[in-house]
Amino acid sequence: MNDNNNPAANSNEHRPLRLLFVCLGNICRSPAAEAVMRKKLSEMPGQGRDIIVDSAGLGPWHAGQLPDSRMRRAGAARGYDISSIARQIREADFGRYTYIIGMDNENMRALRRLKDDAIRHGVVSENDCAKLLCAADFMTHHPDYKTVPDPYYGNERDFRLALDLIEDACDGIIEKVKR
Repeated sequence: MNDNNNPAANSNEHRPLRLLFVCLGNICRSPAAEAVMRKKLSEMPGQGRDIIVDSAGLGPWHAGQLPDSRMRRAGAARGYDISSIARQIREADFGRYTYIIGMDNENMRALRRLKDDAIRHGVVSENDCAKLLCAADFMTHHPDYKTVPDPYYGNERDFRLALDLIEDACDGIIEKVKR
């Protein structure tokens, strides 16, 4: 759910928890994470419904496109609707979201640079800036993985693995949110 036109999204009043998943192009991992998190939250009694979830990519290459068809198929096989439209992250997102969650180490380095730029350009203050998290930091069932690898150049098995890791990370994020 993208809430770009909501003036309350930038107010200092009580805001709902807002999660933004980010990968390179916003057609594989981050839209899958958005769909997985939405479904898991919809299945939670009460509190999960007040959490806003979105996704974005670091680059503009796929803006306006549906997610990769292989990821949509892999997600549909597990009951996920991976159908958000790709967009590029913007500096304003650092003030709009509570947490911005990158999928791999390169994503995290780029997000730190973008966050610094948003602060330097006065788009957001250090105090009101989203906290950056790496999805892999929340995985508990896949200790051998330190990132969610990009399946784009892989095969169907790589897309299933990415979903396994994303499901694990989302479960860990939900545990953090519940606390």
